[in-house]
Amino acid sequence: MEMLPLEICMKIFCLLDYQHLAVAQQVCRKWKLVASDNTLWSNLFKERWGEDHTAFYAPMGSKSWKDVYEVQDRCDRIGLGMKIIREGIDYYLVHQGEIQRHLGSRKNHEKETGHNSHTLNSEIDFNGEGSLAEERSCRGILDRILFFIGDLEVASAEAKRSRVI
Repeated sequence: MEMLPLEICMKIFCLLDYQHLAVAQQVCRKWKLVASDNTLWSNLFKERWGEDHTAFYAPMGSKSWKDVYEVQDRCDRIGLGMKIIREGIDYYLVHQGEIQRHLGSRKNHEKETGHNSHTLNSEIDFNGEGSLAEERSCRGILDRILFFIGDLEVASAEAKRSRVI
């Protein structure tokens, strides 16, 4: 692939679906550049949602067709309302398919805390007076609440899917 001209690489990448195109972006810098091409994502959008949606959802400003595709795909998967979703180990607050805020990540803190448990690491800043121990306690409670809400959203979505099938 390194020796192939860009035009031939583009023709090959045009044959990929959106999942494989997203994976191809992670292989190397050249593939990331080729797989991020606006024309590829525009064509994928047209194939999935049709010409009418393509005209209506055309990207504005600095958004790319890939961004528009991801938002529309997220809307199809989770709906338009305000939701907390989990993608991989990350939790996000999403509204109308747009990620509004990264809430945190589930990861093992064995090395940092000495505990063998999974927690949610929030990015929320705590302002105000108080000791470091109080701040850690508040953060731990907040982490548990966010983790619970995120898992509740995932379980609810899975229950809805199983009822439909």
